[in-house]
This record gives sequence, structure tokens and C-alpha cells, in this order.
Amino acid sequence: MSNFLIVIPARYNSKRLPGKPLINLKGLPMVVRTYYQCLKAVDKSKIIVATDDKRVKKVCDNFNLNSIITSKRCLTGTDRVAEVSKKIKRKFYINVQGDEPNCNPKDILKIIDFTKKNSSSIINGYTEINDKKDYFSPHIPKMVFDNKKNLLYMSRAPIPHNKKSKFIKGWRQVCIYSFPYKSLKIYSSQKNKTDLEEVEDLELNRFLELGYKIKMIKMSNKSIAVDTKKDVIRIRKIIKKFKK
Repeated sequence: MSNFLIVIPARYNSKRLPGKPLINLKGLPMVVRTYYQCLKAVDKSKIIVATDDKRVKKVCDNFNLNSIITSKRCLTGTDRVAEVSKKIKRKFYINVQGDEPNCNPKDILKIIDFTKKNSSSIINGYTEINDKKDYFSPHIPKMVFDNKKNLLYMSRAPIPHNKKSKFIKGWRQVCIYSFPYKSLKIYSSQKNKTDLEEVEDLELNRFLELGYKIKMIKMSNKSIAVDTKKDVIRIRKIIKKFKK
């Protein structure tokens, strides 16, 4: 487990929630809570926040978190991880999104362990959708995969779909990824988003369009991505409940 790095991309100017990494969640900025969840899985030396903003960097410094400034020109969080890989060389990189403040440490350990046995693979997590509101929400990335758990496609649309437009079953993304060093180099060599990546606003589609296989592993359903104001309210309730 020594030759990897957890990178937490934390872009300040989110379109839906400006200043998202610094949103207060029961006394702690969101990016700090995400970092602390990672600390439950691995040593501090294996975690770094990658941000494009000095305000986020200052907060990380105040909390004594490892952090690095990356370019504002990064197209996606994965491009931000790729930029880190140019400065800090590891065999593989675990991307834990900065807006996953209650990410499950067991899921992080699971993807690290799986990567050790499949070090040349791009890996992502998924979990079942149990609520039809999540299935129809454009804010939640859905995915379909083959019987060997290779990703076929990702969409913000409700997939798999049916003629009656009913929620039957579905799977959502858990935003913890594992990338081999070489895959990030090729990914970031693209100067623009690929077509399906642009349409769906889902960065893993770039890998699919470039011909890469992405291995999916099942994770818990505990983690919630914070993309909207409603998500902020929801996660605050969860954190409050967890603390009791």
C-alpha cells in the first residue's frame, strides 16, 4: 500500500455551489471533513488536497492538511489529479472527490486493496439506487456495466431505462476512483473534453471514448456527493445524526 497517493480535488468555483469546498458542515469546511474521512483509512503522508484557489489552500494550511495548488485550467477533477501526478510520482492515484464529506473509509481501503491486485486497471465504485428520486435526478451519475463489471456507459439520465419510464433498477456512481499513472498521462493530453464527456458532464466517459476499460467494484451506499443546496441540507442532517 506504499506506492499510491489519495488526491482530493477541490475546485473553488463550482457552477452549482460556488465556494463548495469551504461550505461549513457542522463546524468544519467540507474539504476538511473529506480529508478526515480519508485519514481513517490511510496515513496523512498518503493524502493531498489539489485545489485551484488560495482560499482553499489557506484553510488546508490552517488545519495542517497536505495540499497543493493546481491550475485553474483543469477541465475536470481527474485532470487535476493528473496534474498532481506530474509533480508527485506514484504507481497509482486514488481520487476521492472533495464533495464527498461522508465517504466511507472502508470503501477507500477496498479500492486500494483491489488496485493492488489490478494495478494496471482504472477502477471506480458503484452502489445500487434504492430511491426513484435519485434514479431520475440529473445530479446523480448513473452507470451500466457488463457481466464482468466493466463499465459500458455513464449518464445523468435514468439508465437503464424502459418503455414505461418506471424505476425498476439502477446503479449510481460512488466518487472514489483509482488511476494508474500512465492512464492519467494520456487522459490529460486531451486539450478538450471528448464529445460524450461534454454532453453528459461526466469525466469517466473520456476514458471510454479513448478506448479504456473501467473496472467497477461494489461499495457501500453511505457516501453522498454534495452538488446542490438540498444536498448540503441532507448531509448536515446525516452528520448531525452520526454525531449523536
